Amino acid sequence: MPTEDDKYPESTGRRRFVKGVVGSASLAGVGTAAAAGINSTTAQTGEGGGTTQFMAMENTAGPAPRGMPQIPVEIDSEGYLKGVWPEVKTVTQGGQEITVAETELGGKTYSSEWFQYCGVQTYPGVKPDADQDNYFRYSGNSKFEWQNEEVSEGAKIHVDDFDDYATWGNGIGRSGLGKPAQGTWRSQDVPPSGKMPIQVIRSTRIEEMAKDNEWLNASTEEGFVANLNKCTHFCCVPTFKGLPGSSVASAENMIYCQCHQSVYDPFNIIQKTFVALPRPGE
Repeated sequence: MPTEDDKYPESTGRRRFVKGVVGSASLAGVGTAAAAGINSTTAQTGEGGGTTQFMAMENTAGPAPRGMPQIPVEIDSEGYLKGVWPEVKTVTQGGQEITVAETELGGKTYSSEWFQYCGVQTYPGVKPDADQDNYFRYSGNSKFEWQNEEVSEGAKIHVDDFDDYATWGNGIGRSGLGKPAQGTWRSQDVPPSGKMPIQVIRSTRIEEMAKDNEWLNASTEEGFVANLNKCTHFCCVPTFKGLPGSSVASAENMIYCQCHQSVYDPFNIIQKTFVALPRPGE
């Protein structure tokens, strides 16, 4: 007889998880104001954090409480992709001077606090003045066959690797929606547990959307859009068109998190608010 832990069939790609998830997941519906109250009483002391507006790939289904934060993209003179890092400055917050990374971009306030959740607030790369070059680099053991066969782990992501983006397909969902890759950001010489996972997608849809959208015009380039690839539910690593089981959630053309079936739309970038966790103090 199947046990409680076996209630999700393997075909769904849904990871088994303990009952403790239920209590934690119930917090996903807590509003921003209530979350701020919880944060103020339970979060560790540190730098930065608090109620933050951010641009996100919209969460359209599943238990995730909000979208995944977008990373603005730029391409250098040699065709390598970089994530834009905000301007580093010193401000007074809570009566003390702290270092923050924040800048105005595309009519929005872009801040490193966008990425301070799911433990990422403790990662070396999220520190505003961390000594990192901001290039996106390929990760290993990708969900994408093309990436595993054609590029090397740790190599910088290059525009030429996506020449077939307008027609690319892998048998999951529709071909031609965009070509994805998985990587890391601001994570050179960082232990695996502290590497910031990212996903980039090059798509003709992004190119079209950026023509009449101030934010996307400033935050995407040549059809490339990127996100911090941490599901806002339980911090798993989702995938765009990388999991055959995504059809169970009608997400074969979306970003799908197999852990608990959250779905994100990479072609709908929206402004959201959440409570960013503080970075550990110096």
